[in-house]
Amino acid sequence: MKTLKYIALSVFIAILSGCGASNTGVTSMASSSNEINILAKKPDYAIIKVLYATDRNYNSGAPPNQSYGTNRASISYGLCEVSIPRHHITGITEQPSFFKLEFKEDPKKHVALLGVTPLAKNIFFNYLASTVKNTPEKKTFIFIHGYNVSFAEAARKTAQIYYDLSIDMVPVFYSWPSQARTSAYTIDEQNAEWTQTNLKHFLIDFLEKSDSKNIYLIAHSMGNRVLSRAVIDVLNTNPDYRNRIKEVILTAPDIDADVFKRDIAPALVAQGEPVTLYASSTDKALAASQAIHRYPRAGDSSTGLIYYPGIESIDATSVDTSFIGHSYPSEERSVLSDIFYLINDNKRASQRIGLSYVEAGQYWKINK
Repeated sequence: MKTLKYIALSVFIAILSGCGASNTGVTSMASSSNEINILAKKPDYAIIKVLYATDRNYNSGAPPNQSYGTNRASISYGLCEVSIPRHHITGITEQPSFFKLEFKEDPKKHVALLGVTPLAKNIFFNYLASTVKNTPEKKTFIFIHGYNVSFAEAARKTAQIYYDLSIDMVPVFYSWPSQARTSAYTIDEQNAEWTQTNLKHFLIDFLEKSDSKNIYLIAHSMGNRVLSRAVIDVLNTNPDYRNRIKEVILTAPDIDADVFKRDIAPALVAQGEPVTLYASSTDKALAASQAIHRYPRAGDSSTGLIYYPGIESIDATSVDTSFIGHSYPSEERSVLSDIFYLINDNKRASQRIGLSYVEAGQYWKINK
């Protein structure tokens, strides 16, 4: 049995080694409507400000990409500056390419982490509140990344999602101590469990201090384990918070499907919390995760999409074109468009264009 599990883990690592690959993409759909978080506009790129909280260790004096490491620490706060190139393609977090003989980040060509400024907790929340106050609907979104992601990658991905969605809101990410190595899946699992209490406390502080009236929580992959448990604890602490958490968006969740249906879904629905779940049947990363854990994952629809009354499940199989098929929530234009209508217009699945209802399975699918 140990040999089989080792083989499964080896396959899993091999598959996820390609998780950072970009798809072909299309021209960016972002406009200038979300300029409140654009620090500067250069001829060839824009600089986006992204707020963060993290329980990673801080590396004082290190360059931006190494500002935070992979060890556990108490929660710290700050502000990142991320470049978005003028010719950015929606869904792509452009990075240097060996095949283009690019060996370092260039803000004119790449989504690059240009600066990291740590902030004291009170300064962070004061800055957050003042920024939120200047948005029309006091909207914010908090992104929680998944397995095999560094702090710098989380910052870049958050900026890319924010820019591509082009919604007047404040972008924030929470970065837990993923090891950012494909071989460290089991370590990441332990750290994802460890960080849940920290995220809970951060969310409570965020609700109490940010002045945001419309909060959207978005998690990817293993980050869904962190978010789902934390938000349940938060709502149990004060059910009134649900009036400000407008949506919990679970993308490609690497969660045991049976545990999700038995424990997580009922707890979220019982609080009256709107939940949208995106899944795919071509997600090789989640298929590999199932090989390790033996049981299906909530974000893998190959054996049937999860149905639970009160949760809107969306099948993204038809638009999942990448080799790994695990990054579609932030890389596929049609998925980003669906999230746009969900957040910007507060539309339920039945109201959003580009979706078709599958009555037999009681879920929605994204049209080709």
